[in-house]
Amino acid sequence: MALPRPASPRALLADLRAFIGDRSRHQWIAAVLALLIPAFIIFAFIMEARATVPGEQIIYVHSWKASRTDAEIKADQKKAQAEKEALAKERQRQFKVLARQLGIE
Repeated sequence: MALPRPASPRALLADLRAFIGDRSRHQWIAAVLALLIPAFIIFAFIMEARATVPGEQIIYVHSWKASRTDAEIKADQKKAQAEKEALAKERQRQFKVLARQLGIE
């Protein structure tokens, strides 16, 4: 069985022009939409993937000497707890001021 001869570029362009010329307007609109919708979805995935790349994260670590006594540890814990309670009271005070400004009782 013999293979057909390869077509020339002129024949290819002529066939393409004939194919394009036979299409109606609604077929062109459907073809454009059929290409644009998946292209938009792929573009959206690419943009979302770029936006969710996490940045550099810095973690600060407290360093204590290994020879700390239990009394020093407890004192540090009490100090940290007092700071935490002070921040909580300040936040509560700020919410009370906001409630008064908004008329909430």
